Amino acid sequence: MRVRLKHFDTMSFSAIADSDQRVVMSGAPVVGGAVSGDAAGARPMEIVLMGLGGCSGIDVLLILKKSRQRVRTCEIDIQATRADSIPAVFTRIHVHYIFSGENLNLKKVARAVALSMEKYCSVTRMLVSTVAITHDFEIITPATEDAAEDTAKSASSDCRTSPNLL
Repeated sequence: MRVRLKHFDTMSFSAIADSDQRVVMSGAPVVGGAVSGDAAGARPMEIVLMGLGGCSGIDVLLILKKSRQRVRTCEIDIQATRADSIPAVFTRIHVHYIFSGENLNLKKVARAVALSMEKYCSVTRMLVSTVAITHDFEIITPATEDAAEDTAKSASSDCRTSPNLL
């Protein structure tokens, strides 16, 4: 795998991957990063979180498809905390999945999320040795899609498997 980045503007880069997909990244405005316009892009650490969500989301949807679950929508909300000092690495990440679909089975959804976060997602597995990563999910039923009130929730889970990493 290879990516190439090319600097443009003050603190922005255009990145292109082997897949021929492009992403624009910018530094924070405090270091001269673009706020708007063509040079504005996601911050590099935001892209790490996007990668985690995309990697895990694809895993989960593939597992649910194999489990014959009919997912209509899948949203992933990721919240992260960073260290106050430089390097401002992630110290905590929480991944919250929101599903809707036709008669989604709570146990199958829980299993799919757990398998992705604890076994298959390469980004999660890469980060988990240095960051406390937790996850949970909710299933929005047709009656609650409009009201967005009643949800079926799983217990929060911690991706770390070694007690000394907690």
